[in-house]
Amino acid sequence: MSSKPASLKATQSSGKWYVGATSDQWRSFSSAYIGWMLDIMDLMLFAMVIRFISADLHFDKGVAGAIASLTLLATAVGGLIFGYLADRIGRTRSMVLSILCYSVGTALCGFADSVAQLLVFRFILGLGIGGEWSAGAALITETWPAEHRGKVMAWVQSAFAAGYALAALVAAAVLPHLGWRWVFAVGLLPALFAFWVRRHTHESEIWLRQKQRLTLRETAAALFGTHLRSTLVGLAFTAAAMCGYWGLFTWIPAYLATPVSEGGPGFDLMRSTTWIVVMQVGAALGFICFGYIADRIGRRLAFILFFACSAVAVPLYVAIQSPWLLLTFGPVVAFFGTGFYSGFAPTFAELFPTNVRATAQGFIYNTGRATSALAPAMVGFLSSGNHVGSALAATAGFFALAALIVFFFLPETRGGELE
Repeated sequence: MSSKPASLKATQSSGKWYVGATSDQWRSFSSAYIGWMLDIMDLMLFAMVIRFISADLHFDKGVAGAIASLTLLATAVGGLIFGYLADRIGRTRSMVLSILCYSVGTALCGFADSVAQLLVFRFILGLGIGGEWSAGAALITETWPAEHRGKVMAWVQSAFAAGYALAALVAAAVLPHLGWRWVFAVGLLPALFAFWVRRHTHESEIWLRQKQRLTLRETAAALFGTHLRSTLVGLAFTAAAMCGYWGLFTWIPAYLATPVSEGGPGFDLMRSTTWIVVMQVGAALGFICFGYIADRIGRRLAFILFFACSAVAVPLYVAIQSPWLLLTFGPVVAFFGTGFYSGFAPTFAELFPTNVRATAQGFIYNTGRATSALAPAMVGFLSSGNHVGSALAATAGFFALAALIVFFFLPETRGGELE
């Protein structure tokens, strides 16, 4: 490693997270940010072209929701596999493998000629996406100081919004001219980025100093024995929050395009794209602001604030009829409804030791995301017999549940030094 302790101390003594950062810290930041942006782009491309795929392959909204849900289920498996690899062979090596996995999975989706094939290819994509977050989150939380951990991870997490918006832009640029299959072909580009990560990004010093590499059995014993309470609490509030998010945002593109006669705004492709991109501006601000708030008032209070506001904002959003009010209020919904994601990695990092950190982060985050697979399917099946807007409003209950779990069970971890 080329990081120097003196550089790290300079960062720690500064009031601004980016002042005095070392070259290794910036490389870890760039790798995690770009990798996260591209994996969210690949993940959300499906949401942008659901209507066109379903028309070609002849399936309804219920099946579309089930496909989205299976992808989220796959992320749990990927998070466990690549998280364990990150603890065993290193954060950057695991990240490279995961990026290659989701890139290939996305490209294969463009060759699907049946629902069964699409399910298999989306499962491959999900494996890589679950793994990329596991390795990247561990790398970031271990290479930046405790006092700025929330803020740095918040900036990295804001790549989620950039990836979502990028997916909308890719679909808008490619879909009208080449069709939905070529939209997925664009998803192969992140594979090129994997080679840059492998060449330029170094392992964290904390991981390199860790002499004990646990076996799979020892890792499981730590997660479900020594750290059982942290595992269960983390999983419970993460799953509830993600049910709210994925139930809502998987279907927002379809909701915006739903005809007025069926309870939607009836936007065309370009207007839907504009509204989605504007919402992601709010999401990016939410990601970033959450980190600063969490470093100031603590993880618990920040989570409760964002979950409670989301529970109120979602029903209000789907009740709006005016296109311009949808444009104005959309960023507010995205601000609270996605910003809390920035708190997961720092909180989990502070709850678990280095020898199981990546596995714990990957398992909790992605098992929570897999559990949330129920939500897109729920919204899909509910909207088959009702308006999509009514089904989306039901996701507010998940945000309220997450707030209650955090209030009663999550310990405060702000400022904890990593072991």
